[in-house]
Amino acid sequence: MKIAFISDIHGNYLALKKVLEDIEKKKVDQIVVLGDLVFRGPEPKKTIDKLRSINAIVVKGNTDEWVVRGILPHEVPEKDLEIMCREREWCLEQLTKEDIDYLNSLPLDAKLLVSKDIPIHVFHATPSNLFEVVPPDANTQVFQEKLMKDEHAMIYVYAHTHHPLARYIGGKCVINPGAVGYTFDGLAKASYILVDDRDGFYSVTIERVSFDVEAVVQSYYLNKYPNPDLMTHVLRKAVHPFLVTC
Repeated sequence: MKIAFISDIHGNYLALKKVLEDIEKKKVDQIVVLGDLVFRGPEPKKTIDKLRSINAIVVKGNTDEWVVRGILPHEVPEKDLEIMCREREWCLEQLTKEDIDYLNSLPLDAKLLVSKDIPIHVFHATPSNLFEVVPPDANTQVFQEKLMKDEHAMIYVYAHTHHPLARYIGGKCVINPGAVGYTFDGLAKASYILVDDRDGFYSVTIERVSFDVEAVVQSYYLNKYPNPDLMTHVLRKAVHPFLVTC
């Protein structure tokens, strides 16, 4: 069985389309989406419609929670709260009630099998928290305490950091698909992860996919997104928006 893990699309429909085309070429059996579907991207409606059409397993991310119930002051830097709330309102205007209900209904985690001997635990940030950040350079103890709580799992898949990662700890594997919409690792390409079962063994590969960054930039402006300068800088430079001064 071959499984593709994708995450953090953030309303970047063009990047999602390219990633799904790449996944199709690789003859994947199952797609799993780790949340953050539409917020802070220029085409939320097209993105959510596409994701709902592909029969994927989808779990909730922190920005999916934000779209549904709003952003609390302590959840983002004070200087960013006002503009992010405006961005959320713009996003809500693009979506239907059915779309919002769909985001609200997403589960917090999922469990599946690559094969009968390789169980997987999937969640957005940590199993118990949509917002907690486990950075790629965290030490082994942090990974074990925060991410590897299900002792029956052999593979743990988390997202949220926009940094692709594959790490082996105690004979088990922790992976992060990075982000489809925009990465924070300095490489302006979409990322996702493939897990491929081979007669009871498995391989893990980080895939990178090019998309037309400038076409996405144009979408922000054409669709009158309320914060286009910041988000286009994030796209082009592949850096965290909290680290950008516009």
